[in-house]
Amino acid sequence: MSPTQWDFPVELCCRPMAFVTLTGLDVVYNAVHRAVWDAFCANRRADRVPISFKVLPGDHEYPKCRPKRTSYEWYIPKGILKTGWMNKHLNLVPALVVVFYELDWDEPQWKEKQSECATRVEIVRQSLQGRNTKVAVVLIQKKTPLPPGEDVIASERAAALCNACELSGKSLFVLPHTDHLVGYIIRLENAFYEHAQTYYYTEIRRVKSHKEFLNKTTHQLLFVRHQFKIAFFSELKQDTQNALKNYRTAYNLVHELRAHETNILEIKTMAGFINYKICRLCFQHNTPLDAIAQFRKHIDLCKKKIGSAELSFEHAAWMSKQFQAFGDLFDEAIKLGLTAIQTQNPGFYYQQAAYYAQERKQLAKALCHHEPSVTYPSPDPLETQTGVLDFYGQRSWRQGILSFDLSDPEKEKAGILAVQLKERSVVHSEIIITLLSNAVAQFKKYKCPRMKSHLMVQMGEEYYYAKDYTKALKLLDYVMCDYRSEGWWTLLTSILTTALKCSYLMAQLKDYITYSLELLGRASTLKDDQKSRIEKNLINVLMNESPDPEPDCDILAVKTAQKLWADRISLAGSNVFTIGVQDFVPFVQCKAKFHAPSFHVDVPVQFDIYLKADCPHPIRFSKLCVSFNNQEYNQFCVIEEASKASEVLENLTQGKMCLVPGKTRKFLFKFVAKTEDVGKKIEITSVDLVLGNEAGRCVVLSWQGGGGDAASAQEALQASRSFKRRPKLAAGEVHWDSVVGQASTMIISRVPNISVHLRHDPPALTNEMYCLLVTVESHEKTPIRDVKLTAGLKPGQDANLTQKTHVTLHGTELCDESYPALLTDIPVGDLHPGEQLEKMLYVRCGTVGSRMFLVYVSYLINTTIEEKEIICKCHKDETVTIETVFPFDVAVKFVSTKFEHLERVYADIPFLLMTDVLSASPWALTVVSSELRLAPSMTPVDQLESQLDKVVLQTGESASECFCLRCPSTGNVEGGVATGHYIISWKRTSATENIPAISTVITLPHVIVENIPLHVNADLPSFGRVRESLPVKYHLQNKTDLVQDVEVSVEPSDAFMFSGLKQIRLRILPGTEQEMLYNFYPLMAGYQQLPSLNINLLRFPNFTNQLLRRFIPTSIFVKPQGRLVDDASIAAA
Repeated sequence: MSPTQWDFPVELCCRPMAFVTLTGLDVVYNAVHRAVWDAFCANRRADRVPISFKVLPGDHEYPKCRPKRTSYEWYIPKGILKTGWMNKHLNLVPALVVVFYELDWDEPQWKEKQSECATRVEIVRQSLQGRNTKVAVVLIQKKTPLPPGEDVIASERAAALCNACELSGKSLFVLPHTDHLVGYIIRLENAFYEHAQTYYYTEIRRVKSHKEFLNKTTHQLLFVRHQFKIAFFSELKQDTQNALKNYRTAYNLVHELRAHETNILEIKTMAGFINYKICRLCFQHNTPLDAIAQFRKHIDLCKKKIGSAELSFEHAAWMSKQFQAFGDLFDEAIKLGLTAIQTQNPGFYYQQAAYYAQERKQLAKALCHHEPSVTYPSPDPLETQTGVLDFYGQRSWRQGILSFDLSDPEKEKAGILAVQLKERSVVHSEIIITLLSNAVAQFKKYKCPRMKSHLMVQMGEEYYYAKDYTKALKLLDYVMCDYRSEGWWTLLTSILTTALKCSYLMAQLKDYITYSLELLGRASTLKDDQKSRIEKNLINVLMNESPDPEPDCDILAVKTAQKLWADRISLAGSNVFTIGVQDFVPFVQCKAKFHAPSFHVDVPVQFDIYLKADCPHPIRFSKLCVSFNNQEYNQFCVIEEASKASEVLENLTQGKMCLVPGKTRKFLFKFVAKTEDVGKKIEITSVDLVLGNEAGRCVVLSWQGGGGDAASAQEALQASRSFKRRPKLAAGEVHWDSVVGQASTMIISRVPNISVHLRHDPPALTNEMYCLLVTVESHEKTPIRDVKLTAGLKPGQDANLTQKTHVTLHGTELCDESYPALLTDIPVGDLHPGEQLEKMLYVRCGTVGSRMFLVYVSYLINTTIEEKEIICKCHKDETVTIETVFPFDVAVKFVSTKFEHLERVYADIPFLLMTDVLSASPWALTVVSSELRLAPSMTPVDQLESQLDKVVLQTGESASECFCLRCPSTGNVEGGVATGHYIISWKRTSATENIPAISTVITLPHVIVENIPLHVNADLPSFGRVRESLPVKYHLQNKTDLVQDVEVSVEPSDAFMFSGLKQIRLRILPGTEQEMLYNFYPLMAGYQQLPSLNINLLRFPNFTNQLLRRFIPTSIFVKPQGRLVDDASIAAA
């Protein structure tokens, strides 16, 4: 019985495929035959038929066929299934033998070749010795055959060859060796597959025919055997549904067998085989739930069938194999596309297999623990004549004996002893670790972290039992983190105890110290006596002595470890061990707390270090040091107490470095911050506590940041949620949970003792030089020096504001784009106590809106802190938000000379441009001057002079100007003609003389210019008088390059009589004008309508009288007649 006896045979686990042998192929020396063989077996895709091919010589001897049994009346079976039966039908007895023969239909020596082929077929038939195996012939031909029916010679010779070989036409094939060889081979395979299926169908019927001869009294084993054979042949036939059905029947029959200690192993073995087949087929049919149900049923039926109590470890081994095999099947099905879930995956089955392997190990330890005097029996009862068993599951010393009574008790006893002694050589830990490793991989895949950690602990313990301490430590160390983070302290203690044993047995100093520190801590659930032992061992190690052995360790391993520890002591190596405690829970807790979140640079920085020990006995440390992100402060934060290694546990009530269990100890540190650290964060990077000294060994416990270990965060959360009342403590003592760590503080500048005032007149006006008066007054008791001023736009605002805001100290000149938005570090001298200074700032804002301005004053002052003089840089800043608004609104309009609104103007005809300036400033504005800067397309009619010089505008007041302009003819311009710019120079009325005026440029609107064919203007007095002559002269100008035919008529008015041409037709040359004189005689006083002048242009019918009336007056004011008639009026009459 070998250690691998529980492994399932290969022929059981493989997929059964029809077995076909090929004869007549010389695959070594014949290239054509080699190509044919390669086409059969190389690169077989999944879509090709499931056939297993083998090349054999034509005279190969196949297994002999036993003579057919005519009756089972006196036949007593010796077992259920022979060990060689499955292999025989998978690899030895073919379903079909194919004879390959090179023969073309036009072969000249046809008769001889036909006879040779028939001889070969006969040799094959003889070697099969009466089996039902099919025989087929394949003719390898050089030429491609003609379609069926066309080649008469081929048909005749094929029939003759079938007769000679005693074959049916369906068993003769032709294989042309052409470029399409693989295609022909695939067609051949399909034909072979049909023949093979016929063979297996015949075999199934043959086995079934035996059933009628069986009886249930003596042939119970045969019922199982035949049912298994039918199922196996069905698998070979690829009829998996029927195979599953027959396997299920066989499984039920197995459990109907009478079980006894003598045959229980055979029953379990066959039950395991059949169960494996059923589960495999269920997974293959994609019914995993059926497979799981079958497996559970199998385990329930077999778990109690233990058999001989002396060999109960065999039952555990068998159970382990069942779970492992099902896990393998499950995993294989998943790889082929089955979906598993967290609660149902192969990991659970590997875990259970490992559990039974562990049980096997324990049983073997108990049952196979023989005295050294017990020797292995001779002759070996486990040996057989052939080297293998005849039937699966039988004992080698009583094969084929089915009697429940043991005929030879001594032989049985020797056999059991041999099995037990063989079991001792089995490496159980290796088997267990392999199974656990498989389970861990599955649980990792399906994201089951706790199951994974649980099994990794078992793996680590198994490595420990296997004395592979390095791997044990690696695994245990890996899972400790999970148990620490989740607070499984009991489990963690158990793991740490095993890890401590491993580190002791390997004499790993640092690991031994680390695990001891944690087992002494608050996370450990060990009793005080155990902790005391560990503490004593730890002190021994620190004193460079060997620790006492850990309990329950292997005696040989302890002796080896003691030698290793002795070597460690004698070898001079590194005696300082630095252990970062953030990843575990040591027996000392640490918290660092600054007194405040920030300190002024002229105040000492103070902080406390709180320490608390959790070990059973008081313990003395030699050094406490604190490290900062600025290492220059490290030297000020060290407490050291010289002591010998042996004094670690002595003088416990004396000395400032002694920690009493359960008591919180506070250490105060203080130092003066450096002035260059103002504005920086001072952070505690680590707190180091030294246990022992360099004379022996010393351990440096290093806390990252402000203390805290792997359990601190969880404990702090629990403490914050707890409503438990804390007991009263003596004066000077503190509750550990009430201390909240503060590992960093800011160094901020000294509090300034100056005042900064800003005076200004808001709002600011666009582009003006806005004055901001800054007053700085010192309230310090000593002079301050190097006073600097930074003023301007506060950084961090919109980038557009930065580009449009400019600051200067000189208000007499206008800022341009080159001036900055912020003036930095303007030196303003020194200040004595009570002294003040003023500084004028001028700000120019180019756009409207709110801006935030910053005034920042810094200075230096000498001060004394802790008897040390330092230079402090103080600063104070003030911010102010200033709104910027437009100083005024400017309205522009175009009107005719009659002050009528114009949508467009006419070429060469005067019009008026009117501007209206409305003050929007809350402060009085002085308009220094105004200027109209015309575009080249415009010309003034008269002199352009400012009408607003020195005008003062209060809020809401407006000032207007009027300019007479003319636009020469420019042709049609798209979008109108540019008018020019209107420039207003202005400043605040309250501004001093030296403040420059601001020029605001307003772009005037474009105007549409049109050409007209005829321009008419009139010369007439500004008023008339009743019954006094009123001379009126009309000027008609031809504005075209054509001769104009003009019809002029005057329509009379009730208010006037007139003399002159009432109707006339005249011709005006290009560019000339014609004058027409009329005398109007007013008859009524008041605002009267003049006789209307009507003009008709024959060449320009669109020229209307409505357009004409835009240029000439239509009404005039007539005064009443005076009392005295002067000579002038008589003369006029």
